[in-house]
Amino acid sequence: MKDAQKPDHVSLNTLIGRLREGRFVIPDFQREFEWKPWDIRELMRSIFLDYYIGSLLLWKGKTENFKALSCEAIYGFDGNGRNEYIVLDGQQRLTALYYAFLAPDVPLPSRSTRAIYFVRVDKFMKEEYDEAFDYDWLSKRVAKILKDRETQFAEHIFPLSIVGAGGWELPNWVQQYEQYWRKAAESASGEEAIQEAQRHADNAKEFGEHLRGITDQYQVSYIELDQELELDKVCDIFTQINSRGVRLDVFDLINALLTPKGVQLKHMWRDAQARLEFVDTEKMNVYILQVMSILRQAYCSPKYLYFLMPGQEKQVRDPDGTRRKEILVSDIKEFTTAWNEAVIALERAIKMLRHPQEFGAVSSTYLPYVSILPVFAAIQAYVKTRPAGLQLDAQRKIRHWYWASVFTNRYSGSVESTSARDYLDVKAWLEDDAGEPALIQEFKTRFRTMELRREIKRGTSVYNGVYNLLIIQGARDWITGNIPQHDDLDDHHIVPSSWGSKHLKGNIVHTILNRTPLTGDTNRKVIADKLPNAYLPELIKQNGEKAVHAIMESHFISPAALAILLRDPFTPDDFEAFITERQRTIQDAIENLLVKERLDLPPNLRELDANVEAIELKLRDNVAVALNGTTEALPPHILQKIEERIQRAAKKNAALDIERYQTLQGKLEYCDLRELQEIITGKTSWPNFQARFANKETLFGKFDQLAELRNGIRHSRTVDEVTRKEGEAAIIWFKQVLEK
Repeated sequence: MKDAQKPDHVSLNTLIGRLREGRFVIPDFQREFEWKPWDIRELMRSIFLDYYIGSLLLWKGKTENFKALSCEAIYGFDGNGRNEYIVLDGQQRLTALYYAFLAPDVPLPSRSTRAIYFVRVDKFMKEEYDEAFDYDWLSKRVAKILKDRETQFAEHIFPLSIVGAGGWELPNWVQQYEQYWRKAAESASGEEAIQEAQRHADNAKEFGEHLRGITDQYQVSYIELDQELELDKVCDIFTQINSRGVRLDVFDLINALLTPKGVQLKHMWRDAQARLEFVDTEKMNVYILQVMSILRQAYCSPKYLYFLMPGQEKQVRDPDGTRRKEILVSDIKEFTTAWNEAVIALERAIKMLRHPQEFGAVSSTYLPYVSILPVFAAIQAYVKTRPAGLQLDAQRKIRHWYWASVFTNRYSGSVESTSARDYLDVKAWLEDDAGEPALIQEFKTRFRTMELRREIKRGTSVYNGVYNLLIIQGARDWITGNIPQHDDLDDHHIVPSSWGSKHLKGNIVHTILNRTPLTGDTNRKVIADKLPNAYLPELIKQNGEKAVHAIMESHFISPAALAILLRDPFTPDDFEAFITERQRTIQDAIENLLVKERLDLPPNLRELDANVEAIELKLRDNVAVALNGTTEALPPHILQKIEERIQRAAKKNAALDIERYQTLQGKLEYCDLRELQEIITGKTSWPNFQARFANKETLFGKFDQLAELRNGIRHSRTVDEVTRKEGEAAIIWFKQVLEK
């Protein structure tokens, strides 16, 4: 009998070489490359930690089979390949390997930019594996780093494309990296700096040895089907492989390990289940373990859950490089206590998320992320251990992090590593305002680019996030004027879906921009399938335009959007105009309530805060014009502070447009109110402003009043009547002066 199957294995180096030569091709019936950037990162992590990544199924090809199956090169391969193997199982893994190690000049699917993969060597050597493997989008800064070995060495960045380059690239890089830190140790002054440089040099050598071990000895298993095997049999094998799959449940594994120790984890889960049933997920039992793990060791991937076992030793590497062992959970009693604390933390977190004035997820259907629960619960549990006086500011920061996560789709990918990173980042931010996570700046720069019109599926993060904001906003029922009970909410089409199916292309009628919460009775019995221009005029006639405007604005429907809805006839162009206007209104609300954090303010102070900000913006514009755009005209100590703030922001946000912040207008964005006052009233610059502001002493007084109001609002202090009235007077004064 002919040997139709040949089990074998190949080293990582050899596999990368075959990928570089284009030996693997993908048959047409395979799905496209679908992995997300974080999936590729996790594969790299598995390889570097010497984990098994599964077996490949390859068919030794020949010309007629390549043609019969319409085979194509792996995604990103450019050139004439030495076609040898048809990939039947393992396409996603092989393509991920090609993309990370060979770094083709193509963006990832559904992305506009290339992703560059690298290892943070300092994190890797400290065994902080969830943070050691990362990727970044190709920007001017990243492109510069890729060309600059000195920067790579200084910042401990190892581009994975070095492995794929072949030849002497890898040994040269490792040798130069070690030499860089040996020289740094020789030139360093101070015992601490010398020791640190020597430790980096030793780590460089050790990392190089690990690299050689991984590239030469890491084995990827595969099964090679004989090229003479009939096509129908090969297709049958492929079908059988892709129709099976066994879910590996880490909870069941931990339960099995705990049973001999006398812990019935499944029974403990049954007792807790009813308290957490609001959230519809099969993973809640694992989430409890993850909360325990995050609180004990910050990490929560399956590997780390194992260290929750009572008495289990965990090897820890300290910052100085020494290794020690520690036990996270000493005995069964401590495990049970930690479990109960995690259940309580999740229960409280769920209550907070579903609260209509807090996070607005009044139904599990509208929870933006189920997967964010473990880290959200863990952060909330940590905050409860902090002094009472610090908890107000802590909750403000948590809200900002949460909404930033929702509207950047942060928890749609590699959840465990993201949870670990966020827990550590938010904790650091709670301890120090300067530790603001990069996510916050990313949210500020990205929310305006969100295409809300594409959010047509209930359950996605952004769709549900907008719906939650409508609940928090107190969206009132259009007919009764009441805020609907949360068990009587309909996700209503403003322009009926029946009209949309006849007049609009695609599924655009289902966009969140055309949805809003109303009572079931209003939705089904009053509005039904009518266009707004059929029922809103009667509503306005009976209740008055002012009352209807107020109700509509609680749904982020501006007077301009309402006017569009009233058009008769109502056309597809009118629908487009309506959703465009509503997108603008919702994005303004996101900026006002979330980015600028006015959600935390009482409604009567939100408008005042916005007015103070408007004055600051006008003052910046006035300074930029008066100083003729010359940055040298700024006082040196203020310019230095601004430059430091811009540099900190650039480190946190790779997408920051540094060129913009070389201009005076850009620099003034990082200038606070008191610094604007100092610029305007300074000896050398006052002549540029005297004609407008006339009296310097009066200007000082108005700045004091404005600053007192702003500080009271933004630092959650009570704004008394005198402060408010004086602040309002200062706002009016500045408006009049700046509009001259």
